[in-house]
Amino acid sequence: MFKVLLTREIPGVAMEKLKREVDLEYVSGETKLTKEEIVEKIKGKDGIISMLDDPIDADVINASPNLKVISNYAVGFNNIDIKTATKKGIVVTNTPGVLTNATADLAWALLMAVSRRIVEGDKYLRAGKFHCWGPKLMLGYEFAGKTLGIIGMGRIGSAVAKRAKGFDMHVIYYKRRRLSEEEEREIGAEYVSLDELLSRSDFISIHTPLTEDTKNMLGEEQFKKMKKNCILVNTARGPIIDEKALAKALKEGWIAGAGLDVYENEPAVTPELLELDNVVLEPHIGSATYEARERMAEMVVEDCLAVLNGKKPQNIVNKEVYEK
Repeated sequence: MFKVLLTREIPGVAMEKLKREVDLEYVSGETKLTKEEIVEKIKGKDGIISMLDDPIDADVINASPNLKVISNYAVGFNNIDIKTATKKGIVVTNTPGVLTNATADLAWALLMAVSRRIVEGDKYLRAGKFHCWGPKLMLGYEFAGKTLGIIGMGRIGSAVAKRAKGFDMHVIYYKRRRLSEEEEREIGAEYVSLDELLSRSDFISIHTPLTEDTKNMLGEEQFKKMKKNCILVNTARGPIIDEKALAKALKEGWIAGAGLDVYENEPAVTPELLELDNVVLEPHIGSATYEARERMAEMVVEDCLAVLNGKKPQNIVNKEVYEK
């Protein structure tokens, strides 16, 4: 029987299937293993199902000569040393597609929460400060007729753009490789440069992958190009934003507000952000719906088992492994 390490318990029936079909070692609850613990536990394992914040680097990969598959319970895979895995013939899989709607919904939840000051209003009322209705009480911003800028137009960015139609918004987008004219018409989005997106947008939503090119792509220089009433949300990856620069932009009024689900040094959050009312902070819950998380579990288990049983998985990150 194949031996598999699961770094955190997953929901749904997929967990029970995994227990039946492999010799499974797993961590209960929300406990996060350190890199050293993963190195120790992966020894002798044929496969590992990892989380997006597990550092699956060369040290971890080399700790188990038997390793055949790394199945990441996430869309992103920047936590995995793909080069080392590919060199050793280890298949890497991820879970794309199934969390598109959940993450797009959260992006809009953040946009609405920040623009209409929902969290701030809740705190205000609970603190006993609501004594009467007032013409200037908790003023925010409407969406209709405004411009939404989307950085990155993959599955999730496209889903966010399509939802904007319901708010009668104009959508502009930036990505390294422009979509086809047919795709742009279907989504209803206009391609622009990053600088133009920053200067024109009333709302900005980030959906680009984390790469060397996108790391800290939004810093002081970029925030100063945005409108003072601009609201920025990030449900992609934390390091895309320079958090200290964002805190300064929010504090000094360069932009109106922000909503974050991911952080530069997750799970740590830049302390200055915690003190501000014009930012809504969530604990990386973009895919946290029952539907999405259970579909992710099914996908990651199916692909892990497929590789172990000599079959080709559906979602392969490093296709080069099969080209050798």
